[in-house]
Amino acid sequence: MSKENVSSQEDSQPDRRDFIKGASCAIGAAIGAVPMAAGVRVVLDPLTRQSETEGAAEFIRLTDVSDLSEGEPMKFAIVEDKKDKWSRYKDVPVGAVYLLKTATQEESETSISVIAYNTVCPHLGCFVDYREKEQDFFCPCHDSNFDLNGKLVKGVSPRAMDTLEVDEEKLKAGEVWVKFQRFKGNTKEKIAL
Repeated sequence: MSKENVSSQEDSQPDRRDFIKGASCAIGAAIGAVPMAAGVRVVLDPLTRQSETEGAAEFIRLTDVSDLSEGEPMKFAIVEDKKDKWSRYKDVPVGAVYLLKTATQEESETSISVIAYNTVCPHLGCFVDYREKEQDFFCPCHDSNFDLNGKLVKGVSPRAMDTLEVDEEKLKAGEVWVKFQRFKGNTKEKIAL
């Protein structure tokens, strides 16, 4: 073999080795990238997925109208199934509602209505208590008093107690369904969160 042929073979050997090394690394990276991409997708999926009902208030059945005493507020806990991005929790307390049943006489017919109040004070979010002896709602944080109609009697609250929507059709059928919502505190306007 001539000297030129040997030197050309030596020159081509490193190129072939470099190509095989590069191809092996590329194939290994591609094989490793597939499970890594799948793993990243699984980890990030709960953060990118949106719930269809997230943030939407729904009506919740609380009681029958016949279970309420007229003129006497009754407190009902609101429980919901909650979930975060990885876990689900059953029957978690998320708030409470006062229900006040009133009756008005119109001609020969008695009309029943139910007012639902959120138990959170509109001032800074403390819980409002019903005081039977005083016949009022009382916020112990800043001594705000509200009458049974939810109007501010005395105190620093910027607005009356927050009322919640009651399903009138269900009320006619004898059931109390309330749309539970939270509202922004310390504002004159009632702004749903």
